[in-house]
Amino acid sequence: MLRVIKNFKKFRFLLLELVKKDIKLKYRRSYLGILWTLLEPLLTMIVLTVVFSGFYGKSDRSFPIYVLSGRLLYSFFSSGTKAACKSIRSNASIIKKVYVPKYIYPFASIIANYLIFMISLTVLVVVSLVLGVYPTKHIFAAIIPLITLLFMTIGVGMVLATMAVFFRDLEYLWDVMLMLIMYSSAIFYNPAKVIKNGYGWIITYNPVYACIANFRNAIYGSSIDRWSLYYSVGVAAISVVVGLFVFYKKQDEFILNI
Repeated sequence: MLRVIKNFKKFRFLLLELVKKDIKLKYRRSYLGILWTLLEPLLTMIVLTVVFSGFYGKSDRSFPIYVLSGRLLYSFFSSGTKAACKSIRSNASIIKKVYVPKYIYPFASIIANYLIFMISLTVLVVVSLVLGVYPTKHIFAAIIPLITLLFMTIGVGMVLATMAVFFRDLEYLWDVMLMLIMYSSAIFYNPAKVIKNGYGWIITYNPVYACIANFRNAIYGSSIDRWSLYYSVGVAAISVVVGLFVFYKKQDEFILNI
């Protein structure tokens, strides 16, 4: 671990450049550029609100905030893990020529997506103020699910980055898995209705939903749910340990398979 930290400090400038490169490539041919980071979640919120408002109550003015908060957190997890999954193969030409700690590439991909995600949170702030949902003292607790989700994405991303080198079809299989995670994250519906039908365990044991639930609690002025907190932090910690271990064990074999 100490070696990883030393290498991280040594190559921090390269990490910064890779993050910049990933952000520039994401918006390279976009006329709106970084503005799309704000428009996309706003437009998605409008569509989901119009379509699914009946599930949560058309009279509830805060429903757009409910949708947007879930959508933003899930979108980061989805984009971050998918970017990490492709990171080693997309940087194969550099890896073959120059020695750089290989974990830099999935790290840079995830951090780039996290920065974009943090910018997109400004939309949530504006929408909340417009709809009359004002911050309370509980808003400071929002940092906990945000950090937890970051580490969870890093852990899962490291595993995916490793496996994708040897199993090229993993990228498509992960898309299917992300669809399952999305529908079990209660982004646009009330989870209580699913729990009543006997399928509550699907939501309860979804660590992404645990982060979303506590983030929503912070926004709406409620206390952090301890079960969601302990579960999500535990999953994040385990995923980081497993991700780093798997990546470290297999990284020397990357050169033979990329």
